[in-house]
Amino acid sequence: MLAILNNLIDLLTGSDWTYPILFGICLGDAVFPVLPSETAAIVCGIQAARGQLSLGWVLVLAALGAFAGDNTSYAAGRWLGRPVQQRLFGGEKAQRRLDWAQRFLKGRGSYVLVVARFVPGGRTATTFTAGLVKLSWPRRFAPYIALAAVLWAAYAVLLGYIGGRMFRNQPIYAVLLAFGIAFGLTIAFELVRRVRTS
Repeated sequence: MLAILNNLIDLLTGSDWTYPILFGICLGDAVFPVLPSETAAIVCGIQAARGQLSLGWVLVLAALGAFAGDNTSYAAGRWLGRPVQQRLFGGEKAQRRLDWAQRFLKGRGSYVLVVARFVPGGRTATTFTAGLVKLSWPRRFAPYIALAAVLWAAYAVLLGYIGGRMFRNQPIYAVLLAFGIAFGLTIAFELVRRVRTS
């Protein structure tokens, strides 16, 4: 595990390639939720704290990547629809996520798009479903997705930045601290969600 984290830190160093790599990972994760977008954003935040990257550019590119990815997922749902659903969401677990997203979109409105950005796997199911049910892009999708992308990028990048400031010369400790906080928040969110739905 530590070797993987060290390799990711080495990949996301202060080179000019770091920014497009971060953008690509954040875009790709919104469509195929196997890419480590939160990890990449946290590590880039750590590198910004160490003076190897620009904090402003890291925030902007993480948010733009998330926004572009969510719109790509929406477009796949809207224009490719059922074939993509059968191919990417054919499993039982994926189908449950789609059903959850559809219920939330119908029952609670567009604000669920903001909440879903912080749920691993939930963001893809929700944005894809929003396209599938043809949720209005200019009024009910794009503004909420833009807000979600900015909030998510600020959360992940600043989490890494704070860890990087605390452990400036030991980035692996900064990564572990940031992941510990992120994991704790995810567990707390999941517990609240389960209590509210039961």
